[in-house]
Amino acid sequence: MEKFLFVLRENNNEKATRCFQFAKIAHGKGHQVNIFLIDSAVDWAMKDRDGSQKTVTGDCPADYLPYLVENEVPVGVCTPCAKNRNLDEAGFHTNMVLDGGPHLIDMAAESKIFNF
Repeated sequence: MEKFLFVLRENNNEKATRCFQFAKIAHGKGHQVNIFLIDSAVDWAMKDRDGSQKTVTGDCPADYLPYLVENEVPVGVCTPCAKNRNLDEAGFHTNMVLDGGPHLIDMAAESKIFNF
């Protein structure tokens, strides 16, 4: 079993779709998966976010994100990125928590990393 870290840094529908898709695939294959949202990607932590916009390939974040939530795949949300956007952890998906750079670096030190 490998450890994978998926870092999403943009509030971009296509990048979020691919990030969540590959995280779901890795988790489904039995790998340890962590996701970290930074910069404008922290908006994806919000439960009320509409993830139904289709990409050119016909899929969307909502095709993969529910799996990650239901299977409690851990998602760290950059604390200063969220706080400076007035995002409150109470509005996050249940598998998402405020987190910081030190933990991101620790995860990165022992994981294969995908950046989106």
